Amino acid sequence: MNAVASALSWTIRPMRPADVPRVAAIDQAAYRFPWTAGIFDDCLRVGYSSWVAQSASDRIDGYALMSMAAGEGHILNICVDPVVQRGGCGRQLVAHLLDIARAADLRIVFLEVRPTNAAALALYAGFGFHEIGRRPNYYPADQGREDAIMLAWEP
Repeated sequence: MNAVASALSWTIRPMRPADVPRVAAIDQAAYRFPWTAGIFDDCLRVGYSSWVAQSASDRIDGYALMSMAAGEGHILNICVDPVVQRGGCGRQLVAHLLDIARAADLRIVFLEVRPTNAAALALYAGFGFHEIGRRPNYYPADQGREDAIMLAWEP
């Protein structure tokens, strides 16, 4: 963890349409195959549980999105600006989504993660997520496609 990241703390607040350009920029900085701004706009439009992590200096450093229906949640994406990764922002976002899941009485929360994303796998395991399967060829990759590990969390 770098010294800058370890000194930060975040307020988690609802994502607003005005946040989309910054959220999309974080996604582009963090991922080889980022989402478009239009995808984030659509998530807001349909009412997904959409959150940003805002630092004390009002900078948005991360975001989280979750769909909820029929007693189930699906974490669609959690991303943290590479400048502050490993500083606790991702952990705070996951904890926030799981608090929402508990408050909504969800029976289970799902997510997918790349098998090559060891940091994310460790983070989710620390919250009690467990592997329930794989989705073959789920993610785009530099050399074709990459599987996704399906994880589940039950309160």
